[in-house]
Amino acid sequence: MPQTMHPREGAPAPARTGGRRASIRVEPLTCTIGAELFGVNLGEASRDDDLFTQIKELLLRYKVLFLRDQDISRAEHVAFAARFGPLEDHPVAGSDPAHPGLVRIYKDLDSKPEHYENALHCDATWRAAPPMGAVLRCVETPEVGGDTIWVNMAEAYRRLPEHIKAQVAGLRARHSIEATFGAAMAAEQRHELKARFPDPEHPVVRTHPETGEEILFVNAFTTHFVNYHTPENVRFGQDYAPGAGNLLNYLISQAAVPEYQVRWRWEKNSVAIWDNRSTQHYAVQDYWPAVRKMERAGIVGDATF
Repeated sequence: MPQTMHPREGAPAPARTGGRRASIRVEPLTCTIGAELFGVNLGEASRDDDLFTQIKELLLRYKVLFLRDQDISRAEHVAFAARFGPLEDHPVAGSDPAHPGLVRIYKDLDSKPEHYENALHCDATWRAAPPMGAVLRCVETPEVGGDTIWVNMAEAYRRLPEHIKAQVAGLRARHSIEATFGAAMAAEQRHELKARFPDPEHPVVRTHPETGEEILFVNAFTTHFVNYHTPENVRFGQDYAPGAGNLLNYLISQAAVPEYQVRWRWEKNSVAIWDNRSTQHYAVQDYWPAVRKMERAGIVGDATF
């Protein structure tokens, strides 16, 4: 959809819904990722085909969208997210009993600090079909701290040195829930978790199924390459260990480059919508022991092949 630039803000002008002018306004937050939407209610978007279509198009363009003042119900939250596709539960966190697919990420005084969110990661790549994306709403946030960072992993791949692109072409890697969420569990529980979610392998460079972008697809859940140990790559043992591990760590570290990132300051009823196929994120845990409560609807994705 063609969009002219807003004359004052430098952002796209309000889009049109059918024959009427919608109140939506789009303001990019960085040059590479993220935009804030104004004049949009996600409860309405859960019922309005044209408005939802506009939001989805913007999501593919900016990779993560932000909205404030979304005083919507849980039912509206899951209804909007479900427009992207079926919602999924989380095997460790569970979901709200009255709203399947809505995961409550509550960090309060009864919670123990944990360190899965505050790592650069792409949600649930330990699934054979990782999530397409998610819709996250802030229920309660500290006065300061608790920001979340998102990263454009298509940009991270695009700006890799050409010799690294050639080296990783065709590589595949394992991703593990056992080595992350399962690590703190008793052995029997950890083994049962792995039996339910055997470590899948994904391409190191994934092609986005809708935009066709090439994406660097390794993150904190990635454990090792599965097809690196070939005569072309390995002359001596050190070429594989630590050589392959060093290469994987280098690739994972690309998500930490600030030029690929956007950082969002939460307020109550703020919402983030992100494309999990082309981004990573990091929830900054700099607020303990203050309370932070979030609710997330994760959307089922497709196989990476």
